[in-house]
Amino acid sequence: MSDIAEKSILIIGLGMIGGSVARGLRKALPHRVLLACDKSSETLEQAKQDKVIDESGTIAAMCAKADVVIVALPPLTIARLLPEIALHCKSDAIITDVASVKSHVLAISRELGEDFQRKFVPAHPIAGSEKSGYDASISDLFTNRNVIITPQSMNAPESIAVINSLWRSLGANVLGMSSERHDEVLAATSHLPHLLAYAIVDVLVKQEQSEDIFRYAAGGFADFSRLASSDARMWADIFIANSAATGRVLDAYIENLHSLKTAIENKDHDYLKNVFSQAKQTRDNFINTHFKPTNQETMSNSKLKFCVDPGGSIEGTIRVAGDKSISHRSIILGAIADGTTHIKGFLEGEDALNTVAAFREMGVTIVGPENGELTIYGVGKHGLKAPRKSLYMGNSGTAMRLLTGLLSAQSFSSELTGDESLSQRPMNRIVKPLREMGALIDTDTDGTPPLKITGRPLKGIKYDMPMASAQVKSCLLLAGLYAEGLTEISEPAPCRDHTERMLSGFSYPMKKYTDEGTCGVEGGHNLSGTEIEVPADVSSAAFFMVAAAITPGSDLMLEHVGINPTRIGIVNLLGKMGADISLSNERLVGGEPVADLRIRYRPLKGIEVPMDQIPLAIDEFPVLFVAAACAEGKTLLHGAEELRVKESDRIDAMAKGLEILGIRVETFPDGICITGGDIGGGCVDSFGDHRIAMSFAIAGLRAKSTVTIANCGNVATSFPDFVELASHVGVKIVASVE
Repeated sequence: MSDIAEKSILIIGLGMIGGSVARGLRKALPHRVLLACDKSSETLEQAKQDKVIDESGTIAAMCAKADVVIVALPPLTIARLLPEIALHCKSDAIITDVASVKSHVLAISRELGEDFQRKFVPAHPIAGSEKSGYDASISDLFTNRNVIITPQSMNAPESIAVINSLWRSLGANVLGMSSERHDEVLAATSHLPHLLAYAIVDVLVKQEQSEDIFRYAAGGFADFSRLASSDARMWADIFIANSAATGRVLDAYIENLHSLKTAIENKDHDYLKNVFSQAKQTRDNFINTHFKPTNQETMSNSKLKFCVDPGGSIEGTIRVAGDKSISHRSIILGAIADGTTHIKGFLEGEDALNTVAAFREMGVTIVGPENGELTIYGVGKHGLKAPRKSLYMGNSGTAMRLLTGLLSAQSFSSELTGDESLSQRPMNRIVKPLREMGALIDTDTDGTPPLKITGRPLKGIKYDMPMASAQVKSCLLLAGLYAEGLTEISEPAPCRDHTERMLSGFSYPMKKYTDEGTCGVEGGHNLSGTEIEVPADVSSAAFFMVAAAITPGSDLMLEHVGINPTRIGIVNLLGKMGADISLSNERLVGGEPVADLRIRYRPLKGIEVPMDQIPLAIDEFPVLFVAAACAEGKTLLHGAEELRVKESDRIDAMAKGLEILGIRVETFPDGICITGGDIGGGCVDSFGDHRIAMSFAIAGLRAKSTVTIANCGNVATSFPDFVELASHVGVKIVASVE
């Protein structure tokens, strides 16, 4: 049972944090039994008079009554008391803490045996002030503040969900992190600043004429030194408990101080200005990203531009970012599965991270991503919580359409929003069939986001898709997991089958059909957590395939690329154009086929794109148009009207850019004709579309002079390290702010 509202809760330690937990719980859950222990009988009596707690007593007596135990003490004290808590707590109790250091506390936890480790779910609220004690506690201390849960490997997902629910009821945003990473991050972002505040006050107090120094100190000194008013004993505990991580970050800081001291002694104005400017920019970005929520809907650094000089040579061996489509689906299905799901190769782009943030807002504990790895502690099909704010999908049509299907069947209402581009994209293609299933969804008058969803029971339908769309199919399959009866979908042409493959990987029974164009699910079954290794994204690899295919002398190896048969249109079409592409080391990873791709330069020729390849290459056409511009003769595409309703009108955007670069094009409502020729230089606009931006960056390889691409900030949505990888293999590319 993951609902904290049905638990009796014990808070050990009614200081500023523990007192704020108690006050917040009393406000949020007024009928819950709140117990407390504290060394100060006066504090306990005051908390009773304030009607914040119901009962107090010894640790032994209170632990025997509590379903949940929150240890709100300094880390060394927590470590000392854990054995006593373990001895007296109920067999099914869940224990958590608030310590800002985890390594020390977990070392003691591991000595208390497996039974205690299963119960103990460490957590840390990133909240507080320089004030201390119960009198400093407030009920809304944790509202909109971050709380980090650092689960242990033996924790049951149900126990983690209880602690998540506890902090969520206090208004906090709950994140997941490994304990090792937690201690490293906190050493740098919290412990070091406190140490410096104590140190600078100590230095000044030891100066001669210190009275005058403090008398004339300005507001800046008061702001910076505020942290030195924090509880001295608690912070001594913290530095002892986290000595290793703090020592490492302190070494780096001391080294940096020496460099600054040398620059000051040498009067090196340029060095100081560069360091200060970079620090200012970093802090400004941090404030804008994390402390100005109204800026959430403007994608980061949209004024970024790429400049590509001609003459690059493409060679080497690389592995591109993880598949975005699979990354989205792994989060969605992992969140609603029973048990734990481990993911490797996750794409850490803005789109996928927005999906992670959405499920965190709905009460799912997710650890990571750390180096492409995540751990999701599933809450089951009916364990999601009502989001307290709109769920922001950034630039991702995939995430918005898939989540609409999932959220339509929940027991709560929700709203999905996106950036300016996503807010103009059509959603009726999913809204119409979902309404046939019984969904209640409101859109803008033209069928665009935001989507306001009232969750309600659904019924399965049989739906013939008017056009091949993996997003529509996946949306309906996710809704079908909850619907009464069978949901059956027929597609007019093959489109991505990642959802069907992944559902099987999560042990959800899929309906079997002899017709390859039909799939279906029956509602009422459950998913089981699993292991997922995300292949390298063939859509991201496509940019480098084309780069090597059009650049004389190129020889490039792309490792571990997903070659799902519903996604390899780019490979098929480049091969049809005469490209030298070979596959090796073909294998299955988690139900998805992968291979290593070797691409060497060979002159290309124009083709007429076969209709059956269009759904298999729908996202790769922008960069395929670049290949067509470098090919001999004409390349003709019809039947791809879908390209006009992507992140931009991709037919129009590519045509405008190619014409600026000197390539002859003719456009149609459903396609384009490109006549290959010499590419000139110039300035083109990506219209904020990540794939348009990267495609023209590849075109720069064959240009006569520099190609500049405007509005490239959205590249971070799907391929955050594109510039670095492109430079690594030989593209002469520079990113800068306009």
